[in-house]
Amino acid sequence: MKLVSVNCGLPREVAWRGGTVTTSIYKEPVEGRVALRMFNLDGDRQSDLTVHGGKDKAVYCYPVEYYEYWHAELPGQTLAYGSFGENFTVEGLAQTSLAEDSIHIGDRFSIGDAEVVVTQPRLPCYKLALRFDSDDIVKRFLNSRRSGFYVAVSREGEVRAGDTVTALSHDPDSVPIAEIIRLYVAKRYGAEDARQARRAMAVEALPGDWKTYFQEKLDRLGM
Repeated sequence: MKLVSVNCGLPREVAWRGGTVTTSIYKEPVEGRVALRMFNLDGDRQSDLTVHGGKDKAVYCYPVEYYEYWHAELPGQTLAYGSFGENFTVEGLAQTSLAEDSIHIGDRFSIGDAEVVVTQPRLPCYKLALRFDSDDIVKRFLNSRRSGFYVAVSREGEVRAGDTVTALSHDPDSVPIAEIIRLYVAKRYGAEDARQARRAMAVEALPGDWKTYFQEKLDRLGM
């Protein structure tokens, strides 16, 4: 597995539907070694800290293999690395056609001098629509099942494009990224869904707001 590209971006104001929006979704590849710190990469900042950033969303990872899919889905778009707002464009994470089926919450990896732990999937917001000037890209992105995922930094260090990504540990009792997304979008739960939601809630690396979401959903469904 390999880190293909390290992508950073600072907040900028962009015209959007008659107003302006501050966003950091525009990421560009950077050269050389970059310090990965507890909340982000040097040279990278999140704009709206109410929904982005924080230690559980320090870095957003996206498989390079998905670019072929999006080239077919978005003809005419220029898709340089970082186009989906990812900090790390990564290669070789998927054991099946989709990395989200094999990457689990709590999986740990070393990259360069740093170590990271998988925390949650990416849920697209309207800023992806802004980035691609497309009203339907958010729905298409979610339906594609190619969400990518966030990681927290368990050990700070330096990273650069070309670094090896090494799996350090995997919790066999954890839940894959794809299952978290499925449980999130499902309108109703069966008994097995409820069991999986509780299994996800038991994983230490899953952030508290996700655990609260699943517990409130179980409560609403009387489960």
